[in-house]
Amino acid sequence: MDGLDNRFGSGGGTGGTGGTGDPGRALGDFLRARRGRVAPEHVGLTGGRRRRVRGLRREELAQLAGISVDYYVRLEQGRATQPSPEVLDALAGALGLDAAERGHLATLTRAGRGPVPRPRVSPLLRRILDAMTDLPAFATDHRLDVVAWNDLGSELIGGLAGPDRRDRNNARFLFLDPASRLVHPEWEDRAAEAVGQLRVAAGRYPDDAELTGLISELGGLSPEFRRIWDSGEIVMCAAGRKRLRHPVAGLLTLDFETLHVPAAPGETGLVVHVFSAEEGSPEAAALARLAPAAAVAARS
Repeated sequence: MDGLDNRFGSGGGTGGTGGTGDPGRALGDFLRARRGRVAPEHVGLTGGRRRRVRGLRREELAQLAGISVDYYVRLEQGRATQPSPEVLDALAGALGLDAAERGHLATLTRAGRGPVPRPRVSPLLRRILDAMTDLPAFATDHRLDVVAWNDLGSELIGGLAGPDRRDRNNARFLFLDPASRLVHPEWEDRAAEAVGQLRVAAGRYPDDAELTGLISELGGLSPEFRRIWDSGEIVMCAAGRKRLRHPVAGLLTLDFETLHVPAAPGETGLVVHVFSAEEGSPEAAALARLAPAAAVAARS
């Protein structure tokens, strides 16, 4: 291995991002990473002191899934790329995959080739975002580029509209900008979500050179990105609570919801992230104080 550029570029080592753009290799990398996370004793096997591999051996996983070792090896090596639904279900069960991970596994076996979809923010979506004056909101595409926002959303997550704006790619901001750790106190959780979403997008759009380049860039520059990517993490966060730190309002605990905008032909769907606070809470009062200042900042 000559270095990071080799591992995270067109080449790729075990568990690295080299499989991006190649559905067969991406499938093998994902299976290998998840196999390494299953403790033998958790599935009724003896770990033993002389085990050389972390997690399950190939033959152990094949046995648990009820498939031949040869066929499983071909799956990991990218030589078999279209397993049946029954095989996928058996592998998912043996690996203990959750719903999001099962969905990603299925995506990797049906990734198609064709034009890369482009993001488009419709006038209607812009109107909706602008009308949400009391709720911070922004929209991202499959590469985690922030492609639209309202004034309060821009203010909450770091001045998207300003002349010295933060990086508008959320993954690049998280892994390459130290300011992200101030904005996101639970940085590790936000980082895992970003990597998981990029992994899903890479499986869905294997021909997206811009996406592959982003993953390669982050893998080459960020040890944290490499560590999370190597784990095979798939974390999809649809709703809940997040803490964000604002330079004026301080630490805010906000409810959030993600709304999916369906894709039109030739386009990629967008995800709208909306934050809110319970009426009468200190967070609601803080958002109310920020809203006028955010509107002025956006127009200055």
